[in-house]
Amino acid sequence: MVCLVSRSGRELQRYNNLGCRQVVGCIPYRYREDIDGNVSDELEVLVGGWELDESLEEAACRESIEEAGVIGIVESQLGQWSFISKRYGTYYEGHMFPLFVKEQLDLWPEKHVRRRVWMSVAEAREVCQHWWMKEALDILVDRLFSTQQQKKDLASSLE
Repeated sequence: MVCLVSRSGRELQRYNNLGCRQVVGCIPYRYREDIDGNVSDELEVLVGGWELDESLEEAACRESIEEAGVIGIVESQLGQWSFISKRYGTYYEGHMFPLFVKEQLDLWPEKHVRRRVWMSVAEAREVCQHWWMKEALDILVDRLFSTQQQKKDLASSLE
């Protein structure tokens, strides 16, 4: 069962020892096969607060459900970045994870304020407004393509 209400408020927000708000984001991705059997890579970039009562991975899962209505497997962390919020002018510490999507929900907590839009890596990079999110996206793409190449190399060696 999925909670259909977003968390709000700052009472449970985490801050590091320098007073920077800590946020967690994820890049949900999936592979989709078209009619010709070609596999496409599609993704979104999400980020939100990391709260006191959850782990980094739990926060990434929660954000993906709240903002995009997707459920999946949180994979190993892409990295940690320090940045200044454009909106508030304060320092933040951001942690990013990939999320391999297994299920899309028809209803999700922020459906009324957010649209779920799957896009290619190139499109995601183009619309991404934050340098640190672009870096996380680049790390994910390198990781995914490296893994795909390793699988192809292994298959070739077994022939």
